Amino acid sequence: MAEATATEEAKQYTEKVEDILSKLSDFTLLELSELVDAFEDRFGITPAAAPVAMMAAGGAEAEEEAEPTSFKVVLKNFGEKKIQVIKAVRAETSLALKEAKAIVEEAPSTIKDALSKEEAEKCVQTLIDAGADAEVQPE
Repeated sequence: MAEATATEEAKQYTEKVEDILSKLSDFTLLELSELVDAFEDRFGITPAAAPVAMMAAGGAEAEEEAEPTSFKVVLKNFGEKKIQVIKAVRAETSLALKEAKAIVEEAPSTIKDALSKEEAEKCVQTLIDAGADAEVQPE
């Protein structure tokens, strides 16, 4: 039953096209390759033009995607004001004192991730104001 549906939905071609398709089905791969070369010569077709255009379009998309949208805050060093940095980490992350202290002492460590650039910069500024060495890194 599915075969009947597939046959009914098959695209209908003119008699000329059907005749050529039936002749092509008897060709070997070598003969088909030769036929493609003949088409290129006779009709001035350059098959390299389409892939180059597609690669150029893909390259433009890759450049657009290169701009990161998610950032993380990395504590590089807690500096001389360890207690103030622990307080800043707790304020930014809502961690308990013990967890915040462990993160600060294990520097370099990620404080927060999956942030917008503005949020990450604000968090870094809070840590810097507390005396830490921190930076924004793309994810």
